[in-house]
Amino acid sequence: MEKLFELMQQDALRSRILTCVASVTLQPCYLAAGFVRNVVWDDLHNRTTPTPLNDVDVIYFDPSEVNSSHQQSIEAYLNNKMPDINWQVRNQALMHIRNGHQPYTDIIEAMSYWPEKETAIAVRQNGCQLECISAFGIDTLLAGQVSHNPKVPLALFWQRVRSKNWLNQWPKLVLVPNHCDPDTFFTQRQR
Repeated sequence: MEKLFELMQQDALRSRILTCVASVTLQPCYLAAGFVRNVVWDDLHNRTTPTPLNDVDVIYFDPSEVNSSHQQSIEAYLNNKMPDINWQVRNQALMHIRNGHQPYTDIIEAMSYWPEKETAIAVRQNGCQLECISAFGIDTLLAGQVSHNPKVPLALFWQRVRSKNWLNQWPKLVLVPNHCDPDTFFTQRQR
């Protein structure tokens, strides 16, 4: 965990983003997905310049919320504070609707349905400390793996690996399962 926190604190933009999101007082919010994953993959590839963030995923869990208006107000607040960031705010308590599941009990359960285990990791600044939550732990992320979550279809996993171009951006990554690469998988499915 210390390595992850060290990487977050060494990145000036991520430090500013963590502080900005910590200022959301209505709801404890976490930064997840590529915000966490990419900084580790960059470090494993000895990159001194961070890979640019396409977006910044902010997650929280509020089961009393019935629509996305609160998500939108948090997103507007963050856009006002840091307008150069492409904020994506999502209440994980509402994501079961999109995913066709029963309501999730907490943020960790919601993250346990994300396609890659290494994406289901989130951090937040809590006072002067960083806090991390994860559905599957962080060991595989630190080992440079991209692991399929068996709760989601394998085809979705391969589609994401392929569309996000992770293996070209970070060629040392190891796919799990590694019985085939995405191109082979899609070629076989088209037959």
